[in-house]
Amino acid sequence: MPWLEPITLRGAHARLEPLSPDHADGLVEAAKDGELWKLWYTFIPRPEDMRKEIDRRLGLQAAGSMLPFTVFDASATISGMTTYMNVDALNRRVEIGSTWYAKRVQRSAVNTQCKLLLLTHAFEALDCIAVEFRTHFFNHQSRRGIERLGAKLDGVLRSHQIAPNGTLRDTVVYSIIASEWPTVKAHLTYQLNEKPR
Repeated sequence: MPWLEPITLRGAHARLEPLSPDHADGLVEAAKDGELWKLWYTFIPRPEDMRKEIDRRLGLQAAGSMLPFTVFDASATISGMTTYMNVDALNRRVEIGSTWYAKRVQRSAVNTQCKLLLLTHAFEALDCIAVEFRTHFFNHQSRRGIERLGAKLDGVLRSHQIAPNGTLRDTVVYSIIASEWPTVKAHLTYQLNEKPR
């Protein structure tokens, strides 16, 4: 039995459903909101490539190295994608990544809710010892978001990957370890429920 199995995760501000080919049209509309594929420092599929990206992620799920989700906002509208990836079942580690959101929900409660759902499942259901986050050195918005979660900087993998435009990507690596989870959970719960808006 695989360590990671498809599951729906629900919160007040967002719902995560297992990625399905049926979500393609909604994901295309979400990516069009902000023309997200034009961001040079990250990979977000062009509308015409969305079905191919869904197939790629589902293929990695079948191989046991990824568990992809479609993000729905509080109005039940498809708003993006996120993923458990680089799955290391033996060492009970996952990375939360390959995440993107429609412009209309960026800087809203959607990302905080999704991270709280994914981290809670990782630490409390999967018994993870660590959850990792990786992003491009120049993706400052992503780095700030990861740091706001309470993740700690592990380091920078220099010239880690070759980007689609041929540039070299320095990858910034963060993590949350199991002993930090209670404090991070309290912080994220406060951000969602108590913090003045």
